[in-house]
Amino acid sequence: MAVRTRTLPNLLTVFRIAVVPAFVVVLVLGEERLGLRLLAVGLFVVAAATDKVDGWLARRWNQVTDLGKILDPIADKLLMGAALVTLSVLGELWWWVTVVILVREVGITVLRFVLLRYVVLPASSGGKLKTVLQSGAIGLFLLPLWALPTFVTWLAWVTMAAALVVTVATGVDYLRTAAQIRRSQSRRG
Repeated sequence: MAVRTRTLPNLLTVFRIAVVPAFVVVLVLGEERLGLRLLAVGLFVVAAATDKVDGWLARRWNQVTDLGKILDPIADKLLMGAALVTLSVLGELWWWVTVVILVREVGITVLRFVLLRYVVLPASSGGKLKTVLQSGAIGLFLLPLWALPTFVTWLAWVTMAAALVVTVATGVDYLRTAAQIRRSQSRRG
């Protein structure tokens, strides 16, 4: 029996991947142009929203596929990574923040693939909070902060600090869980 991969949830995931280059171009061109900057914010918000929608639809319509399981985290990392790197290139976000977040994201993704021979490591509630905080922080940094009251810039930095703390803490938690899984599998032989 053939597995159907052309499903609406998978198409939304592919859409999210396809939006990334356009988002980056609009963000770079809109560095100091209000209309383009707001368009970049809109593209990010729509793409980030598809992450929630595609998973919900896949589960609700019983259309969870192996392709979707592989593409969804890739799409997430591409969108968030592209936003972080572009913001750092534009000088709007410190590089060390981008590096810490990307190292954690790539590291935990690789760890999950390594653990697949033992168990599927699901997203924890902390991991879901991390995603919300990262999306919120990036969304705030994408706003034309130069045209907004100073408190919005402070809110962006406070939200990014919270995202950074939760990102590192959940990364450590995943490492701890992985070590426990590895030990229990070693004992079994």
